[in-house]
Amino acid sequence: MHNTNLTRRRMIAIAASAAGATFLIGGRAAQAVEPVRWHGSALGAQVSIEIHHPDRVEAERLVERCLSEVRRLEQQFSLYRTDSAICALNRTGIIVSPEADMVALLKASLFFAGLTGGAFDPTVQPLWQLYADHFTSDWPDPNGPSPQRLAEVLAKVGHRGLLAGDDRIALTRRGAAITLNGIAQGYTTDRVVETLRRAGLSTTLVNMGEIRAIGARPDGTPWRVGLADPDRPGALTETVDLVDRAVATTAGAGFRFDQAGRFTHLFDPATGRSPTLYRTLSVIAPTATEADALSTAFSLMPLSRIRDIVAIRPNLQARIVEADGTLIVCGA
Repeated sequence: MHNTNLTRRRMIAIAASAAGATFLIGGRAAQAVEPVRWHGSALGAQVSIEIHHPDRVEAERLVERCLSEVRRLEQQFSLYRTDSAICALNRTGIIVSPEADMVALLKASLFFAGLTGGAFDPTVQPLWQLYADHFTSDWPDPNGPSPQRLAEVLAKVGHRGLLAGDDRIALTRRGAAITLNGIAQGYTTDRVVETLRRAGLSTTLVNMGEIRAIGARPDGTPWRVGLADPDRPGALTETVDLVDRAVATTAGAGFRFDQAGRFTHLFDPATGRSPTLYRTLSVIAPTATEADALSTAFSLMPLSRIRDIVAIRPNLQARIVEADGTLIVCGA
């Protein structure tokens, strides 16, 4: 989890159908019109929305509706906006009468923290700041911050120091701070999917770095999604099929503090270090929120613990690429 847009390119690409598909209009088939597109920024990254719809006016309305939802959530979750709810929490340690979405996402974060034995932890933001400050200083030690400094910062980390209630959110440890960048993109993707479902769309692909499909493609085949290779820009490790499921991918190589790549955006909350257990790890789940959170947590966990969690979660699959390129699939 991290607070930079350099780790993964964040993009929303919403397609109500595949490009070039046909629609039934007045009982006859008609080619899809030119899609409606929007480009801008959200959650600290460049964002685009693209909707294919036979009614261009309705497509434009859907874009605006999705955009409004993204902006509303950005006001809650973004570390890039000093006026966001999360920045207010990190400054003051408390939010009174929080918005429902903030409560829901923090409760989800704490659920996944418990499920993964603390591997997923929204309170690792002080570790991010520690490494960012260290490696942007003059002549930083290539071995990272000193053990003493690391221990001081680790005292601020721990999901049990985060309290999330409907009437109040609080950080109980002095100097604690949270980041939701390991789950907020997935949650936002799910909320956009809900917006499109309410609009009556039944064949939609939403991609915000975390990808979720509504139904299958218009021709009945699954959505085909390529999983990026972190070491080869533009290349894929594999492709997966999605129908009514979501996928998220995490790789330490996505952002490195140091040139050698020993310190990445993935922090083990227990040690404050960045383990390199896997080359890349993808999770397929019923929601993008779950896929996002677990792809982060699983990147820090041994294979045996990943298998235990996959075994008890419905419709969950982990796709793990080891350092040598070997693919291990856990779950159906």
